[in-house]
Amino acid sequence: MTRLTKTLFASGLAALALAAVPATPALADGPIVQSAEAAKAAFEEDRKTILAMAGDFKVTFDMQESTPWMEGYTPLERKISGGYESVRVIEDTGTRIVLQHLLVTGDEANPYVVKHWRQDWEYQPEKILVFKGGDSWEWQAVPEKMRAGRWSQTVWQVDDSPRYAGWGEWETTHGIRRWRSNWTARPLARRDAIRNPVYDHYMGINRHQLTPTGWIHWQDNTKMVTPAEGGEAKPVVQEYVLNTYERFNGYNVAAAETYWEKTRGYWDAVRGKWGEVAAAHGGIRIAQEASAGTTIADRLMTLADAIKDGKETPGAASAKALALIEEGTSGKGG
Repeated sequence: MTRLTKTLFASGLAALALAAVPATPALADGPIVQSAEAAKAAFEEDRKTILAMAGDFKVTFDMQESTPWMEGYTPLERKISGGYESVRVIEDTGTRIVLQHLLVTGDEANPYVVKHWRQDWEYQPEKILVFKGGDSWEWQAVPEKMRAGRWSQTVWQVDDSPRYAGWGEWETTHGIRRWRSNWTARPLARRDAIRNPVYDHYMGINRHQLTPTGWIHWQDNTKMVTPAEGGEAKPVVQEYVLNTYERFNGYNVAAAETYWEKTRGYWDAVRGKWGEVAAAHGGIRIAQEASAGTTIADRLMTLADAIKDGKETPGAASAKALALIEEGTSGKGG
């Protein structure tokens, strides 16, 4: 087991999916109707809220299967883990904000940094890259009447390959600022994929909410199984995931800064290549494995470490990475 694989096991956020996911309806919420002045004010408040998720944090990951929907299924015991993450704004065009998470492990003297998940926010999106099951993600149009005033969130894995995407509205209810997604299909997280469970994907609602000391990421997931003979997927068990981000800088933040300074150009190139593939093919298809997400994830992460350690130049490493993605998404490699 590689060092990356061990780290991903601890965080439990890499993905794998094993079966086709049927189309699902959006939330019942209707179109947002606002005056031009109100829409502008809401847009600025939305941006402020999204940008507030950047910073340095102590993170707690709290996962619990609860209600079984399948007769005879016994829910897993609750699992709580944690870590430290530096979240940085790596792109902000006004209507598009990209937040990169950097996971810092190890101790103060010997830190190890993993480029963790990434979240892209886009205002009034025309389409999103949705998980379709197995090894496939496809572009899906956001209903035109549901675009105004809303934001999409696309979540990417540690190697910048896709994970899931949804869209929803930032709103303030009972004094709490929150964003809630439509129903989104998701591949299995690594914590589940490595167990070869009965379920093969999630259908979930995603929420982000600011708190006085940071923010929370809350997931309401129904774990689903697609029948071997095909047909409609069936619910197996409910899962609640609460990831709590508390502002904290009592860890080696400098290690995260150094890692990103040295590898940013490389990851810019990798991110661009995934985007190029998605644009050219109407989505992305890349082989998956339970231990790491995509079959090329370990190699892409290892190349970044080689840059950080001075063993590879950014240019040489980027060329190798782009070739891996090209081969992996063309069916010739992986």
